[in-house]
Amino acid sequence: MSADPRRPFGRVLTAMVTPFAADGSLDLKGAQKVAEHLVDVGGNDGLIVNGTTGEAPTMTDAEKESVLRAVIEAVGDRATIVAGAGNNDTHHSIELVRTAEKAGADGVLIVSPYYNKPPQAGLVRHVRTLADASDLPVMLYDIPHRTGVAFATETLIELAQHPRVVAVKDAKGDLAASAEVLAGSDLAYYSGDDVLTLPLLSIGAVGVVSVTGHLVARRIREMIDAFERGDVATATALHHAMLPVDVGVFRTQAAILTKAAYNILGLPGGSVRSPLVDATPEQIETLRADLARGGVELGKEAA
Repeated sequence: MSADPRRPFGRVLTAMVTPFAADGSLDLKGAQKVAEHLVDVGGNDGLIVNGTTGEAPTMTDAEKESVLRAVIEAVGDRATIVAGAGNNDTHHSIELVRTAEKAGADGVLIVSPYYNKPPQAGLVRHVRTLADASDLPVMLYDIPHRTGVAFATETLIELAQHPRVVAVKDAKGDLAASAEVLAGSDLAYYSGDDVLTLPLLSIGAVGVVSVTGHLVARRIREMIDAFERGDVATATALHHAMLPVDVGVFRTQAAILTKAAYNILGLPGGSVRSPLVDATPEQIETLRADLARGGVELGKEAA
């Protein structure tokens, strides 16, 4: 946990990719190298392990535990490690939460159950059950375009009353709803959509859970620092300069192009697992152009 109570998990976190070997197996040494790069070169305060960008839906529980333990071993003494522990089955999620606690995670990321489309009462019971299953602080993940169901404003304010529900990764894209929750609760808001990080900061967000942090984490930190010291012009200029990166990495599913960028950089990325497919040569060339416009040259290691 961060020493700053306003941002319990830090300021800049990256939802890290999970490297796979050529045969599709988990590359634990590669995961450690990625984690070290993100923390020691990129300057991330923390990492999300076993999230969407980490292709968690294609991983077994044993694989999730293995990569979590490997990352904690590599950087857990100098970064906050938050474990993705949510799915669409409350009982299964309890097991993931307890495993994350035993492994030494600093917190858990809980997504609204996907496909089931539970009512808001179901969301409340699901989250409270998971928050009661361990002593770990909880970051909620509000991403309705993936899950099919959003956390309603009233639901988030209600869940904020639980002592271990402390933060939200906000990928809903509804600034008005986010502002209402921020005004009505003490939840720490983290942008879950890189292109909206600066707008969310303007209404009270405290940081970001990023994908482009694989490539531009230090500039994201500079943007947040500039905004918080009142230098909005510099923050806006940095935001605009990074837009090609924000757009480029998300031209298709972000794990695909993030891994493509890391493979070019000589960092462990590897292939994606089905049903995702690896980037095509055409997509890689477009990515190179996007990142170059955003100040990231793939001919050298990004920071």
